[in-house]
Amino acid sequence: MMPEIFTLSSFFTLRDAFAGAFLLLAWAISGYVIEHAPKRRPSMHMLMQSYRLSWMQEMCLRDVRIFDTNILNTLRQGPSFFGSACMIAIGGGLALLGQTDRLVSVAQDLNVDGASLRVVWEAKILLVVIILASAFLKFVWSHRLFGYCAVVMASVPNLGPEGVTEEMHEIARKAGYLNIYAARSFNRGLRAVYFALAGLSWLLGPEALVVATLFTLFTLYRREFNSQSRAVVLGLR
Repeated sequence: MMPEIFTLSSFFTLRDAFAGAFLLLAWAISGYVIEHAPKRRPSMHMLMQSYRLSWMQEMCLRDVRIFDTNILNTLRQGPSFFGSACMIAIGGGLALLGQTDRLVSVAQDLNVDGASLRVVWEAKILLVVIILASAFLKFVWSHRLFGYCAVVMASVPNLGPEGVTEEMHEIARKAGYLNIYAARSFNRGLRAVYFALAGLSWLLGPEALVVATLFTLFTLYRREFNSQSRAVVLGLR
């Protein structure tokens, strides 16, 4: 029994530990930076928050709010689609855990470190499954929050002779923040999917995982802080 423990620990080296920790830290820190970016350089996520609040306030001026309902239904399709995709991916990952013998044989042909140990491959696949499970939960919560937002939107009184009242503004503000929280949960789910895809590269070794994580960070930075869409929102284009 002791020789097996020694052999297992020899394959989960410090490089593996560093690569796995780097992935998890990059996932956590990137989310924090995106959601708490400085005001002098806001992320795309933060820029859209003011538009979501403005949307709810503008809704108060419309007697017929089918337009707003259609937009909200469109937004709810995103979490629904990605939540279903995550369920399929999680099922595939769990099925793959029972077929690690094939991965072992392929890894042995490629001379990958630790190719002869099934538990090594199972641990790497399990990491991806756990990240996908986290993404699934975030998509489910996002979908539910959009539903809460729809209910609060429906409770905004119709525009009367007195115009927009303080009560209408207050309820619209609540709907706006529910919309923001739903979008935040959806974005967190997307980031989890990004890092789950990066985690798949661990099957090729710790170096591949570090490279994939760096590429994921670069992609997130570009889309949140240096994209054409961000420039448009800021009025730079």
